[in-house]
Amino acid sequence: MAQRQSSGGNFNGGKIQAPDKAPAGGHVSDRGGNHVTQTGGWFSKFAHETARLSGKPAAFILATAAIVVWAVTGPLFNYSDTWQLVINTSTTIVTFLMVFLIQNTQNRDTLALQIKLAELIIAVRGAHNRLATAEDLTEEELERLHKEYCTKAEATIQTLEERRAAAKRKQA
Repeated sequence: MAQRQSSGGNFNGGKIQAPDKAPAGGHVSDRGGNHVTQTGGWFSKFAHETARLSGKPAAFILATAAIVVWAVTGPLFNYSDTWQLVINTSTTIVTFLMVFLIQNTQNRDTLALQIKLAELIIAVRGAHNRLATAEDLTEEELERLHKEYCTKAEATIQTLEERRAAAKRKQA
């Protein structure tokens, strides 16, 4: 397989090799294809693990149990303002923090997906390599590309329909 150059590293034999200088705190592959975590990725690790654990059934059960305990203690505290403030404050804090953790995990997952798609685009002979970095285009450029590919898709559908009709005529 021929070597190709990409903006994120070298494409060589089906593997994207890490660039010589990786971003601080990032996850890269070394020249042997091994996963390497650089220093400074503690938040990324923490966010990923927290998001993973919060998606487990046990986390849901724990949250539900906390709500049940809070509801059951209502009569003990005469449904006071403080009793209501406890649940309101707790859920607000948890929600606020989870937004950042989930966004971090979503950003990493999206970037990983973009890298995988870029590798496939670069590896496919005849593909437009400029699409490997489509996420970096402006909104107007994306709209223009979208229209271009819609036009290509319509032309392809029309060509296929014409071929099918011709094949049916031959059979008849």
